[in-house]
Amino acid sequence: MNEFTITNTGHAVPTAKGDQFDLIVVGAGSAGFSASITAAESGKRVALVGHGLIGGTCVNVGCVPSKAMIRAAEAVHGAHAAKRFPGISGTAQVDDWATVVAAKDDLVASLRQNKYADLLPGYENVTYLDEGAARLVPGGIEVGGRKITAPKIVIATGGRSALPPIAGIEDVPTLDSTSLLALETLPQSLIFLGGGYIGSELAQMMARMGVTVTVVCRSRLLPQVEPEVSEALTQAFREEGITLHCGVTYDACHTSNGRAVLCIEENGKRLELSADHLVVTAGRAPNTEGLGLSEIGVETDSRGAIIVGNDMATTAPGIFAAGDVTNRDQFVYMAAYGAKLAARNAVLRGVEYYDNAAMPWVVFTDPQIAGVGLTEAAARAAGHEIKTSVLALDNVPRALAARDIRGLIKLVADANTDRLLGGVIMAPEGADSVQTLAMALKFDMTTKALGETIFPYLTTVEGLKLAAQTFDRDVAKLSCCAG
Repeated sequence: MNEFTITNTGHAVPTAKGDQFDLIVVGAGSAGFSASITAAESGKRVALVGHGLIGGTCVNVGCVPSKAMIRAAEAVHGAHAAKRFPGISGTAQVDDWATVVAAKDDLVASLRQNKYADLLPGYENVTYLDEGAARLVPGGIEVGGRKITAPKIVIATGGRSALPPIAGIEDVPTLDSTSLLALETLPQSLIFLGGGYIGSELAQMMARMGVTVTVVCRSRLLPQVEPEVSEALTQAFREEGITLHCGVTYDACHTSNGRAVLCIEENGKRLELSADHLVVTAGRAPNTEGLGLSEIGVETDSRGAIIVGNDMATTAPGIFAAGDVTNRDQFVYMAAYGAKLAARNAVLRGVEYYDNAAMPWVVFTDPQIAGVGLTEAAARAAGHEIKTSVLALDNVPRALAARDIRGLIKLVADANTDRLLGGVIMAPEGADSVQTLAMALKFDMTTKALGETIFPYLTTVEGLKLAAQTFDRDVAKLSCCAG
């Protein structure tokens, strides 16, 4: 019998405990750790079963490495400062791509060790099992040739990049977000398939590193967000030399002279786009293969994601799920939040429900885009009679002082009650302002109350106050701080 606990070196060592636990957590990423720690802190005995590299997607191949390299690309792109401030010349340059990749790898290794591997020894009720893939069976799981039992299970196996069903795609040189960030040398050209969060962030990053970038998407950039924001980001991308083919269809690809060729139809014309690699960022798939879900009664949706209720329970008694493996929000902080609820409801007699009404989200393009709540279209679909305000960034003193007015702020409110329903801010470093808007929604603030709140002058977040005032007045006619 071989159970393992993570040591401070990140390796598994045998311990002497039985095969019976209060809770089994399958998956050792952010959601898995959240569920395990929540249960262990209340005295429950937990088996945390590894599924891939400890730490999961975010720290290893997602949020952490991408944001580190996006920041490096911003340094390369310092020419924007020279354009905004006459007299400033030159740009910060990152001449060695390998150095950037190595720095990213060092950061990832450090956080994986400090925030995951080194944490487990402090929770003596958590036993880490790294013996291969787990499979659900009645009463527990099978892993490493033996059965581990527990009355409750939380599945948190995450997701991965998925290839879209395009003829010939298996035969062309493709990359996903993981392999893109691990390239040993910079390519000359890339075609990004998909203009969502991941595609937009990485396409701009690579363009700023000097790569010739083309983005292809079926609708528009960031189709989930307000159309005004998509339009503004499209303009920003084109100003940086990124080629966009939006509102197109694509049905085939092939290789020509070692390069990827994508066949698209745009405005009734058939085109062939060529680049060193095709970067696929058009979707992700949940890691559910081999878990034996159907045999145990766990239902999945058309994408293969586990269907969970607001209590994070699956359709099988005693089995819960959280994170990217489910049909819920695909953000690391929502994965951890959902996993905490799952653990509490599973083994701590909790009756808590998933609530994403005030869930903020961020796209780390430049300008950054961050929002919370309902879009205008979603609010109308929900039956609200709505009103909106759209404030261009040239009305925000901070943006004027920084000589960077790329962006806007849009607020959506109920026309009858004046209650805020949602909003989005697009501004350089605008992501740090969205939590103010999230708190306003959480506590049912009205646009009038937000517009009367005191904000510090010459800050980006002050734009939220000005956007709220825009419902009733022309803020361009106000003097500084007069509102």
